[in-house]
Amino acid sequence: MAVKGLGLSRNTVHELKGGFLLRPTVWVLALGAAGAVLSWLETLYPTLNSWLPVFLFPSRQDPQTAQLILSTIATSIMTVVSIVFAVMLMTLTLASMQFSPRIIVNFVRDKVTQTTLGIFLGTFTYCLTSLPAAHHLPVDSAPMLTVFVGMLLALCSVGWLLYFIHHISQAISVSHIVDRLARDTCSMVRKTIPEREGESSTLQAQGISTTRRLPFTFAVLADRTGYLRSISFSKLLELTCRHKVQLRFTKRVGEFCTEDLAIAELYLESDDEPNAAFLGALRACFEIGPTRTLQQDVEFGILQIVDIALKAISPAVNDPSTAVTCVDQLSRILILAIQRDSSPTVLRDPEGQIRLWLNWPDIHRLMEAAFTQIRLYARGDYAVSMRLIKVLGDLMGVAHRATHWTLIYQCGESIRDGCRHHMAPREWHLLSERWTQLGSLWPSIRIRKERMRAEERED
Repeated sequence: MAVKGLGLSRNTVHELKGGFLLRPTVWVLALGAAGAVLSWLETLYPTLNSWLPVFLFPSRQDPQTAQLILSTIATSIMTVVSIVFAVMLMTLTLASMQFSPRIIVNFVRDKVTQTTLGIFLGTFTYCLTSLPAAHHLPVDSAPMLTVFVGMLLALCSVGWLLYFIHHISQAISVSHIVDRLARDTCSMVRKTIPEREGESSTLQAQGISTTRRLPFTFAVLADRTGYLRSISFSKLLELTCRHKVQLRFTKRVGEFCTEDLAIAELYLESDDEPNAAFLGALRACFEIGPTRTLQQDVEFGILQIVDIALKAISPAVNDPSTAVTCVDQLSRILILAIQRDSSPTVLRDPEGQIRLWLNWPDIHRLMEAAFTQIRLYARGDYAVSMRLIKVLGDLMGVAHRATHWTLIYQCGESIRDGCRHHMAPREWHLLSERWTQLGSLWPSIRIRKERMRAEERED
């Protein structure tokens, strides 16, 4: 039970960071406390409002005026919040139907949207906590400085509303949506795929290569059903080093896990069953939730862009320009991934003994996720298929391994052969000719890369 509670806590923290709770709550508490404190100070020190312009508040001792202004601001703010967010949700629903239902999560996680809700609700809370300071009994009290700050907050809310409308009008455009998904995915590529050999690596442990696998195997079972969102590699490495065991992942980040089925295999020196506390600590390093996220899942970011492309080239929408934009952004992700070495397959302790066998998606899996569905659905679309060929040419120019070039070449052959019977003869001939030109460069690129490597070794 303790393990499940810990996992639930981690999931809750993730939802709080990306939902409509944390940031708006901070604004509400901050402005609510500001209204209560400021009105309380003004009650204790009535001279605080002496610097206010006389034309704004001719009668500084009229509680009814303060109550009217504060209540009007509070009522208006809540009306605006109700209308604006109702319209926004309807707009997002239409956008999700056109592009992909997964994009709603990105709008919920948007900082501008969260801040907008926080400012409006915070202004309402400010007025609410300030109202009790405006009273007739036992003596007249009119916190005009507090009222003046409330008016400034109302003006700021109006200005921020205009900015929010401008922001949403840009945020629902497909170019902005795809660009944001690509930026987030590229950021995750940099975190999960180490740099090329010879450069720094955050996950590759140092030490002498030792490949001995311990003899006895014990299955680490999932304690809940859902998608594997992230893995705490540093904690797992610390645990396995401390207990002198080895761990091999049977599930990769983004895969669906079923309760009481294995997510990893533990290798031990003896056949004694590990204690419950150690197993609980291991399971706590695996975060499992009801939906996939971009915490460590590069493939999920790619699939979101692919979903938008598939919607765009469907007969119901027929928007190849959007699909071309998605292909361009996919090339951005894959170029970054292919320029870096594939993720390390093992992590070692300081003595060089293997402690963790990793299960990262390789370039082959990422390219398959990015291009397979698009090339199958775009077999009759000349613009999208031609852009796929162009992207493969770009990837071929940055690839630094023979396996990468072979994979790219096979993908290009699949695109050309798939379009043969679904495209007009003239368009297919142009596409085939373009791929033949790029394919002819493959041997020369390979020779040039090998020469560069030989020169680097000689230096």
